[in-house]
Amino acid sequence: MAATPTVLFVCVHNAGRSQMAAGFAEALSGGAVEVLSAGSAPKDAINPVAIEAMAEVGIDIAGNQPKVLTVDAVRESDAVITMGCGDACPIFPGKRYEDWELEDPAGKDIETVRRVRDEIRGRVERLLAELLPSQG
Repeated sequence: MAATPTVLFVCVHNAGRSQMAAGFAEALSGGAVEVLSAGSAPKDAINPVAIEAMAEVGIDIAGNQPKVLTVDAVRESDAVITMGCGDACPIFPGKRYEDWELEDPAGKDIETVRRVRDEIRGRVERLLAELLPSQG
């Protein structure tokens, strides 16, 4: 694995779960990992409730823009974390793949989005501990 591992977070719309996961990975790794996020069918904007939920924990994702998933993004990544898009992601040998089953926060209230946010945070913390064992 590269000195700075690259993690790609993918969900269908790249507007909620993958954006929250990317926000946590950037904040919690302190730059020790390169973070990408994308969607198989990206929306035009980030879910405003996801932005609000992340702001509550001091992470600003408001300036992010949903991006379309590309083969290159997967190829460049050491770990690919999918959240409900499974089959839309191309598979390359030698990559680490995980599929996180998480409720889609689209159209949900702030309490639901907070629960999803907190679950994502725990999963990102575990992922970083595995990718960056020397920092754990």
